[in-house]
This record gives sequence, structure tokens and C-alpha cells, in this order.
Amino acid sequence: MINRIPASDISPTIWFGGEFVPVKTIPFEKFKVEATVIREGHDAYGAQAVVLDRKGNEVCRATMHEAWPGTNRYQTWVNTNGLGDFSFHIETYDNPFATWLHDGEIKIAANVDSELMCEIGALLFEETIKIDAASKSLLEPLIKILRDKKESPAKRFSAASNQKVREYFEQKPLKRLISKSENYPIRSERERALVGAWYEFFPRSEGGTFKAATKRLAGVKEMGFDVLYLPPVHPIGMQFRKGPNNSLTPGPKDPGVPWAIGGKDGGHDTIHPELGTMKDFEEFVKAANTLGIEIAMDFALQASPDHPWVKSHPEWFSHRPDGSIAYAENPPKKYQDIYPINFDRDYQGIREEVLRLLRLWISKGVKIFRVDNPHTKPVHFWQDVLATIYKESPDVIFLAEAFTNPAMMHALGKAGFQQSYTYFTWRTSKEDLINYGNEVAHGTSAFFRPNFWVNTPDILPYHLQGGNPAMFALRAVLASTLTPSWGMYAGYELYESKPLAEGKEEYWESEKYQIKKRDWESAAKNGLTLAPFIAQLNKIRKENVALQRLRNLHFHHSENAAIIAYSKREADNLILVVVNLDPTYNQETTVHWDMNALGFNQDSFKVTDLLDGQKHQWSPHTFIRLIPSRPVGKVAHIVKVEL
Repeated sequence: MINRIPASDISPTIWFGGEFVPVKTIPFEKFKVEATVIREGHDAYGAQAVVLDRKGNEVCRATMHEAWPGTNRYQTWVNTNGLGDFSFHIETYDNPFATWLHDGEIKIAANVDSELMCEIGALLFEETIKIDAASKSLLEPLIKILRDKKESPAKRFSAASNQKVREYFEQKPLKRLISKSENYPIRSERERALVGAWYEFFPRSEGGTFKAATKRLAGVKEMGFDVLYLPPVHPIGMQFRKGPNNSLTPGPKDPGVPWAIGGKDGGHDTIHPELGTMKDFEEFVKAANTLGIEIAMDFALQASPDHPWVKSHPEWFSHRPDGSIAYAENPPKKYQDIYPINFDRDYQGIREEVLRLLRLWISKGVKIFRVDNPHTKPVHFWQDVLATIYKESPDVIFLAEAFTNPAMMHALGKAGFQQSYTYFTWRTSKEDLINYGNEVAHGTSAFFRPNFWVNTPDILPYHLQGGNPAMFALRAVLASTLTPSWGMYAGYELYESKPLAEGKEEYWESEKYQIKKRDWESAAKNGLTLAPFIAQLNKIRKENVALQRLRNLHFHHSENAAIIAYSKREADNLILVVVNLDPTYNQETTVHWDMNALGFNQDSFKVTDLLDGQKHQWSPHTFIRLIPSRPVGKVAHIVKVEL
């Protein structure tokens, strides 16, 4: 039904699966609300965005303003004030004060209905005092002035429409003909759902057991990471076990692929005996938590041919005409050691088993799950399972490892995944980075939280294969400053860069198939590591709230295609980032800062480079020169503006 003063095309609203699903946010994170508002005639009207908690209590109200004159498109920024489920709506209303102000300025100047306009103003002020007694001290003297016919109507009107009065009615508009849209859901989750620095390592390569791998936690902490992601830690199947470089002929000591889950020692509810016991795992989680590191556990819904499910629930798998179970394929890739699950055979049984597993690991201290290939499972399954877990454990976070088409990636976000892997890994040009940055920060941020990974065990992007330290440094700068969550797989800091073969974006001797020994101490001693720079980036992120937000990203113009510039501001914290995308050659340009977007307008301003501590005097048109051959910090400027 159309309201008296209609608001339409309201955003952000997410229609998915026959219902509106929640907009993603965290407490006090601002997000933009927009609506098209119209009314008949020429009388003024207004609109406000109103946020309510689940009990219906108002927690935020913000007046909306027209984005561009004459467009009828109104916008403002709102936020929640805590965790949990909220909602918002648009309230529209007739604005008699604004009408009086507009008409009075015209009519009194033309000496038309001058006395009438003064009286209308007095009546509006009296009506306001009845609604808001606190306005009496401001408005009552003005009522007398408006009715004092000893003074000219022009003087009386001018006195009654002073700046204080205008500011009062901006904050507390007099409303008539109030209309409200329907309520749209918001979900305000804990900060880790938006903000995090992720690190991935294989415990089997860090000493072989959880007890031994605990020693590596200090290095992860030293680099400033607050989430440690572990590949599957369950027993690995023997049938069709893969050898080095994905060979089909493993040796007797080859450990197999962790994602080929299940063997004689158990399945998804079991710890690989070579890694230790369940108690060892719990102690590892506690040790990480003590250092301020959360453990993210891999959750891969698939099975090796040796998994207990294969015998206990053969109906959970797809069978070929000859009766054999079909292994996983992504042509031309074949995964002979993995059986995918068929969710259409016994949906309820699979659902209950998955919930049992998640509850088990949550009870062991795991609050974050990195879900392997969720796009190969039904979306409605995830919506069902994630909704159930949210009701029971609202602090649990799910990251979707879904490098697939945008529609599916976005659908998983709408279904309830708090975060997702992204295409950042392959976005290298200035144009692509700007387009993708704007997409994730503004176009899809209501339902899709990005996590920018520079590499993964599966992905060695072409631009890293040259091994140029400057490339590793600049990609880390981009990933850690463009979005609030970013990730890095172990070995990145050592500039590991050898591909499986020419034209392949995979690692030679990938850790997926074998244990990898790294000499962290020697690399640090000889300065052959990016770790100190990574630590510096994560320190900068933690000390600057602007870098912990997504929706505040704004790109700025520079003529050089090899230099990208962007800003992030949160309250008085303003960060400017300039990155040389060329890891080989010096690049220079003039960056033209959009001062309106930055929120201030000065001929010059002081900045401190957070990478090297140097102070500079910048201007709206700042000359920049970046030299990648110098220390890695010079691939970029990350500066804090003195406001």
C-alpha cells in the first residue's frame, strides 16, 4: 500500500528466498540508507531513517537529505548500538516549518501576505512548544517578536528564522502526516565478522603435532595476526591418496591431502592421531586464545573413500551406474581421493550430522569456520544450518571459500555467511582494483563481507611467481588497507614463488600434498623475510579505526596508471594510502585529493607516514614519487592526516 508521503526503492534491503534477509553490520558501524521520496504539490516534506532493536526500542534516528537536488533520492547514515537483530524503516512527513521558511522568504520580500506569514510562524512555534516543552526558551520570545507589529514583517521574519531556529528544526522537525515504511532486518554481529588479519599454516609442517606447532604461535602473534586458520585436522584417507604435486603414486610416507577427510581412525569428529589428541587440540586453541589469536577451523563437507560415512551412510553419496561412488571433479581437475556429498538423498540426516559436528567443535573452543567449497552444496542447506547455529551461538563466524561466479558468492552471503573469499587475488591493474574496491565497499557491502587473501595453498597468482619482494609488499599493502579483513598463507613472508609449471597458478611441491619445512629463524636472521613489514601493516590497522571499516573507501584521481590512491575516514581518523603497482620501476604522479570526500578543505595539511614515521606537508594536489627498489616501505605511503 502506498503511504501518504511515499518512500520507495529503499536500500539497503535484501530480498532473498522469498523474504527480506538482514543487512550485515557490526555495533556502531555506519551504513548508508537511501530512499526515493515524493509528494504532491509544493509543500515541503522530510524523511528520517529509524533503527529499532528487536524489542522495538528506537536506537538511532537520522534525518535524510537529497543526494542531488531534484532527484528525490534521499540518504543518510545510521548504525546499531549493540549485538543482535535490529530493523530499520523510513519515516516520511509533511514539514510545515520548511514550507513556512521557503514561502516566507519569497512572500515577505515581495510584500505579499507578510502579516499572514508572521502569524503562521507564530502558530507553528506554539504547536512545537506543545510537543517539545524544551523548545519554549528558544521559541516563546520569537512568538512575541512575530506578533509585534511595531517592527516590519521583514525584521520579524528574519529574527524568527535565525540560525539557531533552523538548527533546532533540522534536529527536531515539526511533523505532520507521518508515514512509515515496513521494517527491514539488520544483523549486528561481533567485530570479528568484519575485521581480522588471518594467517594460515599446516600444523603438520610446524613440528608435526599440535604441541610442537604451539611454538609457531608466537611468530604469528609477532606479525600481528589475530586469526589462525588451520586446514582440516582430521584423519586422512588411504585409498587414492595423492602424492607430491598431486601425483597418483604416493610413497609410503606421503601424508596425503588434509581435505580427503576420514580413515580408520575416524572422520570429521576426530583429530588426526599424528597431530595429537583432542585434548592437545583444545590446549592449542587455548594457547592461541591466550595470545589474542582465534582459531579458524576448516569445515569441508566431503569424505575420503575410507570415511566412516561411506559404510554407515552410503546413501549420502552419488553412485555411478556400476554402483561405484563418484569422486569429485572440476574438469579437467580430478579428485580421486574425495567423495562429494549428495544432499538430496537424506537432507534431514545430513543436516543433523552437520549440526552435530559444528556443535562439537564449538564446544572445543572454535568460534570461526572456514567452509571449503560451499558453492558445491545447496544454498538453502547453508541458510538452514547457519540460521540454526546463529540462534544457538551468535558469536560463531563462517567464511565462505567460494572462488566461483559472483551470483553464487553473493547468494552465500545472503544465506548467512559472515565473510567470503574474493577476486582480489587476481585484481592487479589500477582500473580493476578501483572497480572491485567500489563493488565490495559500496555495491555489495550489505550482504557480502570481503576477505582479501594475497595467496592460498591452492593459489600462487602469476604476479607473485617472479619472486619480486616489492610485489609481495605492495599486494600486502593493498589487501590490508582496502578492506577490514585480509589473509595470508604461510610462506608468503618468505617470498615463496615457484609454480608447478608454466601457466599454472599452483605451487611447486604444494603443502597440500606434502610436509613443508621452513627455516623461519634463518630467514629472519638474514633479512630474507617480509615478516617485519607485515607486522607493521597489522599494527597500523589495529591503531587506526578507519582501516577497520569497509564502507568508507574512497578512491582519488591520479594521472599515472601505475599509482593508485584512496582514503578511509572514521570520525577524526583519516588515512590516505598511495601504492605503486609497479614492483620494478620508480613511478611518480600528482594525486588530486577530493577534499569534499575527505571532509575538510585546506590549501595544505600535515601528514605522518605510518610506514617510516616521516612527516610531510601535503596539498589537494600532491606530488608523489615511489621507489620500489628501496626498502619495501617505499612501495607505498600510508599516512595519517592531522585534523
